Amino acid sequence: MGTFFSIISFISFTAGCFILINLPFKDFTDNLISLLNREKRLSIRDKINSLHKKPNKGIKKIINEAKTALKMMGKEKEIGTVWMISMVLFIVGVIFSLSVNNIFLVPVMAVGLAMLPFIFIIFTSISYQRQTNEELESALSTISTSYIRNENITKAVEENSEYLNPPVSEVFEFFLGQTKLITSNTKMAIENMKPKIKSTVFQEWCDTLISCQDNKNLKNTLIPITQKLSDERVISSELNTMLYSPLKEWLMMMIILFSNIPIIKALNKDWYKILVGTIWGKLVLALCVLVTFISLLGVVRHTRPIEYKA
Repeated sequence: MGTFFSIISFISFTAGCFILINLPFKDFTDNLISLLNREKRLSIRDKINSLHKKPNKGIKKIINEAKTALKMMGKEKEIGTVWMISMVLFIVGVIFSLSVNNIFLVPVMAVGLAMLPFIFIIFTSISYQRQTNEELESALSTISTSYIRNENITKAVEENSEYLNPPVSEVFEFFLGQTKLITSNTKMAIENMKPKIKSTVFQEWCDTLISCQDNKNLKNTLIPITQKLSDERVISSELNTMLYSPLKEWLMMMIILFSNIPIIKALNKDWYKILVGTIWGKLVLALCVLVTFISLLGVVRHTRPIEYKA
């Protein structure tokens, strides 16, 4: 009970400090995030070493993947909100661990809960990518057919622009804006459009389209490229149940794992006291929670949609 009142006092004191100095919590987190993301001035040696830098792992990799996912969905401005939620959950994890008097659980719950918003972003980007692939299949198929007929990519996109849906429609609107208002260089406009969608098939389609500007005979190769998206959709629909089976199994195992705690309390209170009251019992609980967060990340990675690799 003393720990509980200490935590409440700490929260009240912190909230009072923010109110006293008239500093909104969101502004505080935004300034902290900008400080953490501030780019350092690198020396020539640091720049050379960065070329041979190993890929990120662990927490940094999760955060970078979440940032990439937000950028892909056009929501990179919301990273500040994600960081704010992460910091709140970090504090909640610390408070919960201290309230159950388990010091081993503090870093596990704090870091694990803080990573949940980033893991959620990665998971939602999976459905976004699947939706994008479906829209991309329809868009590339109709535009390719029109281009084969009239041999004018700008006209082909214009003819089908009203049938395109977001987020693909925004990419081709960008292309039309480039070709009509900025540059008459179609190759450059296609090259600028290419990185807008993170898809190997779309990038291959753009490369072929650039080649078609010099050799119109290559236009018939566009249809087989779009067919790859159809193959992806068919395979994904066939393996849909298999792709989501790890998530179902994870949920089932977590329910079984944590339901054992109240069951132990109901069957034998002495065992329950050993589990929650001794050092070894607290360590076991912390390890169980740690495995839960690690396995959740593995599940998210295994439920990603199938993509064509060149």
